[in-house]
Amino acid sequence: MASERYTRGWEKLKEVDGEAGTKVIESLKDIAPDLGRYTIEFPFGDIYSRPGLDLRSREIAVVAALTALGNAAPQLRVHIHGALNVGVTREEVVEIIMMMAVYAGFPAALNGMAAAKEVFAERDAKKIRQ
Repeated sequence: MASERYTRGWEKLKEVDGEAGTKVIESLKDIAPDLGRYTIEFPFGDIYSRPGLDLRSREIAVVAALTALGNAAPQLRVHIHGALNVGVTREEVVEIIMMMAVYAGFPAALNGMAAAKEVFAERDAKKIRQ
């Protein structure tokens, strides 16, 4: 039986990341199912579910952080989708990534912009405007 944290986290993951989040968790089932469960319980069941910031603000922070890291392109793509899913505009995604040129350097911003371009193209191909 799923714990309250898991159930709350699964619902929040679906709300933010939709299909992309589900694919991440599914990809872990055959190699590290516990990592999938931890990903659902801690980030989404505990942190994303806290009061104090709305999902839009949280996803802005995550896109900025993953862009700044510069080594998490798959996760950045998932969270760009997530940001768009919770109301961040494409223009805002571009501006967030551009800001990271100042704080994380141009290579990180350029890589982030490449991830955004891929996400926008994928959404356009599926006729998802936002």
